[in-house]
Amino acid sequence: MLDLQRQYEQIRADVLAAVGRVCASQHYILGPEVEALEGEVADFCGAGDAVGCASGTDALWLALAAAGVQPGDQVLTTPFSFFASASAIVRAGARPVFADIDPRTFNLDPAQVECFLRGGQHGKLRALLPVHLYGQCVDMDWLQRLADEFHLSVIEDAAQAIGARLGGERSKARGAGSMGVSAAFSFYPTKNLSAYGEAGLVTTSDPAMAAHMRLLRNHGSSRRYVHEELGWNSRLDAMQAAILRVKLKYVKGWNDARRERAARYDQLFAAAGLASAAGEPAAERTENAAPIQLPSTSAHAHHVFHQYVVRAYRRDELREFLTARKIGTEIYYPIPLHLQPCFVYLGYREGDFPEAERAAKEVLALPMFPELTEEEQRWVVKSIADFYC
Repeated sequence: MLDLQRQYEQIRADVLAAVGRVCASQHYILGPEVEALEGEVADFCGAGDAVGCASGTDALWLALAAAGVQPGDQVLTTPFSFFASASAIVRAGARPVFADIDPRTFNLDPAQVECFLRGGQHGKLRALLPVHLYGQCVDMDWLQRLADEFHLSVIEDAAQAIGARLGGERSKARGAGSMGVSAAFSFYPTKNLSAYGEAGLVTTSDPAMAAHMRLLRNHGSSRRYVHEELGWNSRLDAMQAAILRVKLKYVKGWNDARRERAARYDQLFAAAGLASAAGEPAAERTENAAPIQLPSTSAHAHHVFHQYVVRAYRRDELREFLTARKIGTEIYYPIPLHLQPCFVYLGYREGDFPEAERAAKEVLALPMFPELTEEEQRWVVKSIADFYC
């Protein structure tokens, strides 16, 4: 799925120099390296400010808490995402509610959100938490119109989408991390911009929110041993910040390389006669239909392909076949959030969000990273062709 060693060889000298700089400074928690990273990421995303923290999960909690989400509130998000998208809502004291996904992009479907809001059950809803899944931005214009009408905050879960952009009808292209009241990023080692451990960050253009998040990440303290409120230990360490500053300079080029490899996959699948039109559910295809459905990119989206995810007929059998050929794959995500055992108290049932449930049975992520070679991609596609022969 991912070979980080190839990336490390490109930047090894710069990374070691950055680590040495931190060791020489003897300043390991927060400090100048973190402050510099915050400014650089804010500029990169087009946001006014940024607040570094210990993980992407903590970033979501900080964003929700600073937006005023509290016990008794509800926050609407997608049922098809990593667990942290919903668990952070619970950690903030609120209740997750869901709307189904767009089957083409796998992102939260604004039409389903609108249906929920106009259904009259939104009295306790405080915020919308869309997830820019796999590196493609949600239709934020539509969601923002709904948020304005119903007086809601929009918080972006941009964990997989640094460098992604959206060209909306109301403005020029905007970067992930600049469209909501705040946005949460993860720098987990598999991400497009990745640390060598856990790290996260929140962007915002609201100075008061930024100040509040800086308080919350440090035990609710602005002065040593004085705690204005209950916070958390979510400080970003300087070593990770220094490494991320090195890598940030390469992200645009790495994202461009991911887009090129996604286009090559599309071409190879089409040439092999394996691909069907985007949006056609694999489970409903006839026996003679193409077995692979390629990723769909929205007309206004600049997709950065954190993952290259197809829908696959006989997905689980295909995955076993590829594993036998030593080709890495992953399923993001096999159980929708509304069906997770810990969320049984929310009262959802199988069948409540059919598109999310269908995606969970069909999606398969193929190897995707900037250094992936054409020969390797040809081997992946040939192996998939061999399986369906």
